[in-house]
Amino acid sequence: MEKSLQIFRFKKFNVVNEHSAMKVNTDGVLLGAVMTILPSDRRFLDIGTGTGTIALMAAQRYSDMANNSCSASCAHWAAAHIDAIDIDIPSIEEAVANFANSPWPDLISAHHASLDEFAEASDSQYDLIFSNPPYFEDSLQAPEERRNAARHTATGLSYREIIDFAVHRLTSEGRLALVLPSDTELDLTRYARMSGLHLYKMTRVRTVPRKAPKRIIAEFSRIKTDIPEDKILTIQDAGHYTQEYLTLMKDFYLFA
Repeated sequence: MEKSLQIFRFKKFNVVNEHSAMKVNTDGVLLGAVMTILPSDRRFLDIGTGTGTIALMAAQRYSDMANNSCSASCAHWAAAHIDAIDIDIPSIEEAVANFANSPWPDLISAHHASLDEFAEASDSQYDLIFSNPPYFEDSLQAPEERRNAARHTATGLSYREIIDFAVHRLTSEGRLALVLPSDTELDLTRYARMSGLHLYKMTRVRTVPRKAPKRIIAEFSRIKTDIPEDKILTIQDAGHYTQEYLTLMKDFYLFA
């Protein structure tokens, strides 16, 4: 009997995550829904795309924005493009298929490359760089090597490397968006500031009201903001998804 594919179904696209090192996960979907996308954005980069989920969410959001503002033939919208890179071959192959089978195959390009390799091969500037990077520096490593590379900075990509890249590749008004554990906030914001990127929006994610936030979605810009936006997103309350979370996910999750 032929084995059925592992498919995660969103409202406007499907994601096959049969072979990717990291499957569709809450952190990535939160980043895709929360990160700021502006009408003026044209070039996007997804670092460590995995299944391609966040890039697909960015494509959907940008396409919806374009459809609400202008016909698809408008040149300034048509010039937009999303690059998505990953060092893991099975992951990038799956991302290629997911992009091709989406409503936006011409909007996204997948590249099998490390961040260093991509930096050497391309000199593109980006309006938005985003990533759900590895961050389990001190935890016990998972037994499977590819999953380790996707989860651990010791074997994968650190947010410092992403910041170093972003400093040179963001446009003058470009932004960087990252989802990370809450305990990285102090070092993350300090390193970004020292590198010339300023925090302008922080979203703290907690599972339920009584617990402290476990994740942060940090957004940085070259332009300094006097008072960065700071908000808390609660996913569940009294055993149900909060209205705030459902509203955030209404264009993506089937249940929202």
